[in-house]
Amino acid sequence: MAVIESTYRDALRQALIDAMNEDPSIFVMGEEVGRYGGAYGVTKGLLQMFGENRVVDTPISEPGIIGAAVGAAMTGSRPVAELMYVDFAGMTMDQVANQAAKSRYMFGGQIGVPMVLRTQGGTGRSAAAQHSQSLEAWFTHVPGLRVAMPATVNDAYHLLRMALTSPDPVIFIEHKGLYVRKGDLDVENPDGPWGKSLVRRVGNDLTIVAYSKMLFEALAAAETLSAEGVEAEVIDIRTLNPLDDETVFELVRKTGRAMVVTEAVMTGGFSAELSARISERCFEFLEEPVIRVAGEDIPIPVSPALERGAVPSPQLIAESALWLVKRVAPSWAA
Repeated sequence: MAVIESTYRDALRQALIDAMNEDPSIFVMGEEVGRYGGAYGVTKGLLQMFGENRVVDTPISEPGIIGAAVGAAMTGSRPVAELMYVDFAGMTMDQVANQAAKSRYMFGGQIGVPMVLRTQGGTGRSAAAQHSQSLEAWFTHVPGLRVAMPATVNDAYHLLRMALTSPDPVIFIEHKGLYVRKGDLDVENPDGPWGKSLVRRVGNDLTIVAYSKMLFEALAAAETLSAEGVEAEVIDIRTLNPLDDETVFELVRKTGRAMVVTEAVMTGGFSAELSARISERCFEFLEEPVIRVAGEDIPIPVSPALERGAVPSPQLIAESALWLVKRVAPSWAA
């Protein structure tokens, strides 16, 4: 099949269609995933293709959705359970953290939970404080869970396909600001294997580590930096668990400077974990301390202008990088 242009949303839909055609044990469940087609249209048309037994509209009960998915996965099915927003995951954490994540260990490997929890996070739609958070760190803190956060169209397709072959539960977090983003889709050739960090831009002065929508903000910042004589290397980690930090370490040792960019709030975010690992493993190679560029420690505002100001922008990333590399004072320090 030739490479085609696709949206992120359509790539996800195609991944579900292809996987469901190949594996009859896969079914989709969640609020409004059937007749409505999903909150962001990813499951649109699947009900007509696969019927009500494999595309299940559920009651508005997040604990019920995930509890049913865990049970189905333990008894031979491979459910794809959708939570409309990652913000609602708090209601499901017993099912996710104590049941899905722990069952393989507690049953001595005799029972697994091969399910995918699809959900949406991030800002960009003025959805306010209860529908705009980036909560991936909650899941990376739980052993037994896999966490994927694709940025590119091709990764949206292939990482979801890979997640649907995993023997372990996968938390698959899509950024709501990426659904209409277009890119190349090659269903035969993934960007890279599951659990492998990828270099999206080569540079020698600074290593910027990002994932999900922040990848594109980092790449935009890197172009600005290039005009200032700073060539930044940009790494997309793609999956937070498993985390390919060895690739990150290798490139940080080359450039001697590291920045971790995430949309999640600064305090307790995944950026802190990754920054600590870099500091521990690359300390003797670092010219400067590792910098985190992350969201403000505030609830996400509904105002579009305030919302944009609450998360990293290309300008913020670029100015932080110039301070790190050249000690150029950022605009907010004036």
